[in-house]
Amino acid sequence: MRIFENKTIYVVLAVVSALFLWLYYQTHIEFMLHLSAIPLEALVVVFVVEKILDNRAINERRKQLMFVKSCMFRDQMRDLFISNIQNVEYPDLTLSKLRTSDLNELKQLRNDAARVEYKSMDKMENIIMEYVKAEPVWQRFLEIAINYNFEGIIRDMTDIQHFIQDVRLFKRSNPDKLYIHEAAKNKQMIDKVNVILGDGIRKFLDYLIELKEKQPELFYTIISDYEASAEKFVR
Repeated sequence: MRIFENKTIYVVLAVVSALFLWLYYQTHIEFMLHLSAIPLEALVVVFVVEKILDNRAINERRKQLMFVKSCMFRDQMRDLFISNIQNVEYPDLTLSKLRTSDLNELKQLRNDAARVEYKSMDKMENIIMEYVKAEPVWQRFLEIAINYNFEGIIRDMTDIQHFIQDVRLFKRSNPDKLYIHEAAKNKQMIDKVNVILGDGIRKFLDYLIELKEKQPELFYTIISDYEASAEKFVR
């Protein structure tokens, strides 16, 4: 609705300006030329104000998304990220290292995480099942992304939902088998596993970098909470 209203305003102002300009050429009354400029000036003002409001809205949505991430990462997704981090072989990630890293070191780790390798396939299975257990969180993220029109997050959450359904279908028919072993038989399947799990590491590092830049106290609190909770995970 807002897009339609904005386009209507632009069209009306352009038409009014063109009308006064036509009258000027018909009458050669200079006042008409001045009048034709007024709608154009108003058009520029409307455009600039709209952009300012849009930028404010985007910044506000990002702040709200940051708050939601903080709540979910500290609670419902804690086990998932701890398991994912602790089972990474490359890059060299530990919670203590993340806590003591400065901003540049975090960014270097994020660059290194373009390629993520895990300690074993069995360890990857544990992470996969954490993704399945966190399904309500992914659904909530998808709802938030749709409400705030975050297209990238919508795509990511949709891919994760499809992945979880693939795992559930396999487990339903093969309750005693590991999904990762089945995925390893098919390049497309194992590539998908690597992307989903690796993106989890990369998204978490992106989040930590954002916290380090904007909310360093919260960064330290979250990593400290993770370290305190990590004792139940066996490396």
